[in-house]
Amino acid sequence: MFTGLVESTGSVVTLESRGEQARLTLAIPFAAELALGDSVAINGCCLTVAGLSAHGIAFDLLGQTLRVTSLGALCPASLVNLERALQVGDRFGGHFVQGHVDATGTITRLETRGQDHVVEVSLPPAIHRLCIDKGSLAVDGISLTIAELTPAAAIFWITPHTWQQTHLHTARVGQPVNLEADMLAKHVDHLLAARMAAQEPASNATREAQKMGDE
Repeated sequence: MFTGLVESTGSVVTLESRGEQARLTLAIPFAAELALGDSVAINGCCLTVAGLSAHGIAFDLLGQTLRVTSLGALCPASLVNLERALQVGDRFGGHFVQGHVDATGTITRLETRGQDHVVEVSLPPAIHRLCIDKGSLAVDGISLTIAELTPAAAIFWITPHTWQQTHLHTARVGQPVNLEADMLAKHVDHLLAARMAAQEPASNATREAQKMGDE
């Protein structure tokens, strides 16, 4: 479990293809504090430490991870957002983030507004339906508040601190980003879908009975 409050940034050392999988090696500021098996959110994707060496910290990327996230598009020297798993007793900021990426979006606008920055991200329909104005959305592992929800995108206002402490200051238009919708919204959506599916057979039976009565 994570909070979406980025702890620091790291940089890509290598991204090695291994058939349908890959191994990602990063230079991480808190590398000395990590152990094999630890969980770290890399651009919002929860990965497990698979190797420790003088060259960096290694993570294995499964084929599913490469398909669903934007991690396969990383290249050497790319900055990534880092957050270690939440410890019991820590202060809780941000929102509940699982590190399970739902889909990717694309940065479509970057603007400077005084000291702040405006970032617009396109949203797939499956993610858009789970978003509301002033709701939370994890973008590359950053817990952000949706300032405005358009028919196909979300607009965020980024404070100077977030801009500098995450990889956003290196972002560019057209860049893919990992998206994780709010966990509570996903649960509610699933429960409502299940209830509607259960009611559908009863509704069909009622319509069929009415049709037979009319005949």
